[in-house]
Amino acid sequence: MLEPALLPTPLVDCTDEAFARAGVELRLKRDDLLHPSVPGNKWRKLAPNLAAAVERGHTRLLTFGGAYSTHLRAVAAAAGALGLESVGLVRGEELADRPRNWSLRAAEAAGMRLEFLTRSAYREATGRAGLDRGTDDGLQRRWGPCLVLPEGGSNALAAVGAAAIPAELPDLGARDVVCCPVGTGGTLAGIAAGLPPGARALGVAVLRGGEGYLEAEVTRLHRAAYGRGFDNWRIDHAHHGGGYGRVPAELAAFAERFERRHGVPLERRYVAKLLAALADLAGAGAFPPGTRLTAVVTGLPDPE
Repeated sequence: MLEPALLPTPLVDCTDEAFARAGVELRLKRDDLLHPSVPGNKWRKLAPNLAAAVERGHTRLLTFGGAYSTHLRAVAAAAGALGLESVGLVRGEELADRPRNWSLRAAEAAGMRLEFLTRSAYREATGRAGLDRGTDDGLQRRWGPCLVLPEGGSNALAAVGAAAIPAELPDLGARDVVCCPVGTGGTLAGIAAGLPPGARALGVAVLRGGEGYLEAEVTRLHRAAYGRGFDNWRIDHAHHGGGYGRVPAELAAFAERFERRHGVPLERRYVAKLLAALADLAGAGAFPPGTRLTAVVTGLPDPE
């Protein structure tokens, strides 16, 4: 049985010199504490999809991810707890004969069957799964009847799940910017859709070269989930740290300083990039004095 989530997640004021000098408030939405095995935005995005899977009578979930995918581990844990089978299609056929890293071991330990694809086959499969319909005849012929979840779990149901985040933030108004890292766009799409009038959403891209593509994905998710677009959000593309999964020394040093000051452990590939971007933007005067930033801490650090 899947353990209950901690909802609403804690909202913590975070007094920090870098932001105070700019006249900007910072607070942390601690979604990293949401669930022990399906933390952060993974729960937000998976919960409505899991409910749909059970309602539709599915017994197997199929999804996608890289060698260290948090999404794969979360799907494996959630599916196993609900008595569902899970299949994870992993980018990189060369990984099949190598010893499993800690992340893939965790997915397999939770019951996920891993299949390793060439990068071209992976791109083809994820492209078919990105149509937000939850099924694909080709995938089902090969891996059996299943509910297909896209890479990162971002589909229309996921966006609706993430839209609950603003509802847990009191007194949002014109001075508020709710911020999150962006990998596939589902969390940002949900936050923007759930905001009251006047408040805005800011996403920080964690992958290089996503200009235009990520904006199109968020717009697609809005139309799939809500039948319309929203104009209260934007994506910053200048703080990806060199690309997906990369953690340059400067970013690591920022994360260590932040952890020492505030006692909050930071996941490096997403959350640290978000907070470093916000500190840099605040220092550059990108936010008017009096702005209140709410940074959504979307996940846990990798184990040591």
